[in-house]
Amino acid sequence: MNERHPELPKTVGAWQIFGSPKQVDASNIFDYMNGAGELYLAYRFKKLEVYEYRAVDRENILAEIYFMETPDDAFGLLSQDWDGEPVDLRPFCRSEKVKLRAPKSRALYGSGLLRIAAGSTYVRIMTLVETPESKEVVLSLGRTVMGAEKCPQEPDLLHVLPAEVMNEWNLLSNGICYFRSYLVLNTIYYLSLENILNLERSSEAVTATYEHRAKLEKINPIRVLFVRYADYEKASRALDAFYRSYLSEHDAKGFHPAVAAYSGFFKVEDGWLGYELERDYLAFIFQCPDEKSARGILNAITFNLTETARPTGSSGRFIPSLR
Repeated sequence: MNERHPELPKTVGAWQIFGSPKQVDASNIFDYMNGAGELYLAYRFKKLEVYEYRAVDRENILAEIYFMETPDDAFGLLSQDWDGEPVDLRPFCRSEKVKLRAPKSRALYGSGLLRIAAGSTYVRIMTLVETPESKEVVLSLGRTVMGAEKCPQEPDLLHVLPAEVMNEWNLLSNGICYFRSYLVLNTIYYLSLENILNLERSSEAVTATYEHRAKLEKINPIRVLFVRYADYEKASRALDAFYRSYLSEHDAKGFHPAVAAYSGFFKVEDGWLGYELERDYLAFIFQCPDEKSARGILNAITFNLTETARPTGSSGRFIPSLR
């Protein structure tokens, strides 16, 4: 597959491109952005090109084009923060046949910063001093980057999420985040300092928020976490590690592992927790007000399973090996 490479103009408005683009890859990403480099590496970052635009008596404009391994990785970077004004930079999209779970906009603008997910590129175009003139230039560069990009797509994994459950709980589209690393998970929903779910580059995950339809203050939103692993063995080992770390107190209370099978529901400090393992998929429910809600949402999740996903001789059931 040919790598998509946006061609930025040399001049836009009063601004002109200055010098050659700075080239950044995994070997020098921390020199460019210090600790923030971990975030991009977690989304399978390939390289970064940095363009600087200058104009007389005006603030510089910086354009960062991140080349990622897949469109899902670029989407994931955008999904970490849905704040900002949605802007439509796609001139050729008139209809959207696929019902999206996440917000449909792939370009968000706020306070001089435009963030874009376009194919396998993630783009940040910014100016420190926002004026009507600089905003128009930033958006103009964004339209060049977007080009003839198709209507917005999203990772297939998001379609496991039900839009509503039990006529009580609604999926919040701006509460969806797609990722691969526990470092990203901890910024969205903290579980542990350690990688207790054994997340790695071969896995992919989505976390989502469900809000009670009545929007009562005493009812907290429910959090869903769904992970697809490379195979069943990795998924089962991840659940074993999670159980040992997150639910170890149930062993101390006499919980018998033989009854856990492939799913379980537990009352913990912040509400009810539920989990289910099916082949190479692992789903979790957190912060449920009661067991009924936990079971309802977990049962509503669509497990896109294939026969090839189940290892030979495996029932798909899991028994935590507490020792």
